[in-house]
Amino acid sequence: LLFGAGDAMRLVAVEVRGETATWFERGERGVTHRTERFVPWLLAAEAPPLAGARWRELAGEGHRWLAEFDGWDDFLAARAALQADRIPLIAFPSAVRQYLLRTGHTLFKGMTFSDLVRLQIDLETTTLSPTDPDARILLIALGTSDGQVWVLSDADEAAMLRECVARIRAIDPDVIEGHHLFGFDLPYLEGRAKRLGVPLTLGRDGSPLTFGRERQCPIGPNLRAYRPAYVWGRHCVDTLLGVMRFDVGRSELESYSLKDAAAHYGLAEPDRVILDRRSLATELGRHGDLVERYARQDIAETGRLAELVFATEFYQTQMLPDSFQQVCVMGTGEKVNLLLIREYLRRGWGIPQPQPPRAFAGGYTQVRRTGVLRRVVKVDAESLYPSLMLAWEIRPASDRLGVFLPLLRALTTRRLEAKARARTASGPERAYWEGLQSSLKILINSFFGYLGGPFYFNDPHAAERVTLTAQEIVRQLERELEATGSQVIEIDTDGIFFIPPEDVRTEAAEHDYIARLQASLPRGIRLVHDGRYQAMLSLKAKNYVLLDDAGRKIFRGASLRSRADERFGREFLTRAVDYLLAGDLPGLRAEYLRWCDRLAAGAVPLADLVRRERVTEKRLDPTVRRRYDLPPSALLGDWMLVYERRGGSLAPPEQYAHDEDRWRYLEKLYRFAARLRDALGDRFDEVFPKPSRRLFEAREAGQGSLFDEGEASRQG
Repeated sequence: LLFGAGDAMRLVAVEVRGETATWFERGERGVTHRTERFVPWLLAAEAPPLAGARWRELAGEGHRWLAEFDGWDDFLAARAALQADRIPLIAFPSAVRQYLLRTGHTLFKGMTFSDLVRLQIDLETTTLSPTDPDARILLIALGTSDGQVWVLSDADEAAMLRECVARIRAIDPDVIEGHHLFGFDLPYLEGRAKRLGVPLTLGRDGSPLTFGRERQCPIGPNLRAYRPAYVWGRHCVDTLLGVMRFDVGRSELESYSLKDAAAHYGLAEPDRVILDRRSLATELGRHGDLVERYARQDIAETGRLAELVFATEFYQTQMLPDSFQQVCVMGTGEKVNLLLIREYLRRGWGIPQPQPPRAFAGGYTQVRRTGVLRRVVKVDAESLYPSLMLAWEIRPASDRLGVFLPLLRALTTRRLEAKARARTASGPERAYWEGLQSSLKILINSFFGYLGGPFYFNDPHAAERVTLTAQEIVRQLERELEATGSQVIEIDTDGIFFIPPEDVRTEAAEHDYIARLQASLPRGIRLVHDGRYQAMLSLKAKNYVLLDDAGRKIFRGASLRSRADERFGREFLTRAVDYLLAGDLPGLRAEYLRWCDRLAAGAVPLADLVRRERVTEKRLDPTVRRRYDLPPSALLGDWMLVYERRGGSLAPPEQYAHDEDRWRYLEKLYRFAARLRDALGDRFDEVFPKPSRRLFEAREAGQGSLFDEGEASRQG
């Protein structure tokens, strides 16, 4: 049920070409391969006569006709014909997914993440585009998961590319990793190789690197476009996309760059070398050793980031009928979908039609107290939605075979076993069990989203039953907390922040208190102690800062940390939080007034004023483009840095002439301060006086305050 019916072990890749599937197995003596016949297939709601199709009726309803084909071309023609006739069908465009779904095989069984041969690649170049007149690769850094690093640099660029190909083929990696691998490194490598006539024969069969059509990678509720690269017999994974997906739900990163992400997660190299990309060619001529060290550090950090963000997908790939490369960019709902489809096919049943989507009640969220609260504890109903589905036996109405709940139960049981093993294991064995339980947790928590999503076994009515039941349980917990002397701060779907009763002062006492709360809840719901904090700055739902016992601050929500904000705003809010948590309102006021004076005087560096803007269709419109002053080269989807200048236009930093709109930035500072209004209540206007446009203009002509008389009298 979980790992498929296939018994093949240590498969590191499967490739399909024509009617032949090739397995790659990693053993003690390296990688061996074998082949077997591949039969393309699809499912449809009807079975019209089609050339090359052999139809077989399955049990059940919906997509209950299975068509098999002797060749891929016949499959493509049949798919197009069924689509033209508007016949509902399931026809996966990936031959690898088709093969794994029907055979029950999965990759990496019997392996740990450390068993993979992983290669990291990083280019240092003269330009960002391989077609620019002065484009050139200065050096290529390659590294492996066992710590080896090669830095290739040659005045003969073609010779360097040939050496790179030879080195990769000699290493024979299962996985190729890079930060911005799909958006920069591999396209640049391919562009320069094409220009110089060097074949990039990186595939295990000697085939060249290729690129697919643009696709969308789910990142939380958003999608990011990318163009995948393919190397036959290997997996290509981009740590930039991996870091973005890893940060969903955490929202800790202000930047997804390699250096910033590695530093944030404690993975940065000691004595990290930082060089300006634009001066690399000059630095290479003057300080070649320094540039090489810089490249080696990029490789080391890429490898560590990959271990952090892709280990979960590795263990999920042991269960899922798809390639590791695809699992790393797949939505969680689709992963559940594949598990269900595989089991139904194994039992000879068709796949139901999805139910029409509809709106239904969400989770119970409420903020009861704002401001700075001390001595805060969080209690969490662990995996509340999956637990409810199991305890109340809530499953899709279309699950005629009853696979949904046994699958969820098997995942839950397996996770508990993995957690127990992790507690008693050490070293690589512990890493294996931790990785497995983490990957299982993600899949488990995806089952509710699957019920309400656009999937084959969805059921919005069942999803609503889950949310309504969860709301009642959380309200019951809320009532029990208040009845026993706690003060509830915030409720968020399956967890509650609260101030415990006066006699609950130690962590052990908190655990005992939560155990007593557990007794009041229905069977199957498990409460866990999910953290204790010196203080909490509560602003609004899902927007708060926690200060733990070690003095670390945890920011949640876009009110205080948003990558869309200018750096000066983020810096001001970070300092403001420190003053609030310390209870120092005079200090907070003084900090605000200092920022007002600096902005009005033009003393804030440009780097702190710029923000990132995405080029949209609207901004490419000629009438709008003038306001944004976009360069002619700007393309749809590009990100660019801009600042606001007098006259209302936006401009790139290269056009800066000390012409920023200072009044506009003063207004922005006040709006940043306004995000803290709920924390200050009646004292907001005292701490953050609003600047006056009239006085600002008078001040620009001479001297004077930025605030009206009533406000100025309080500046002190």
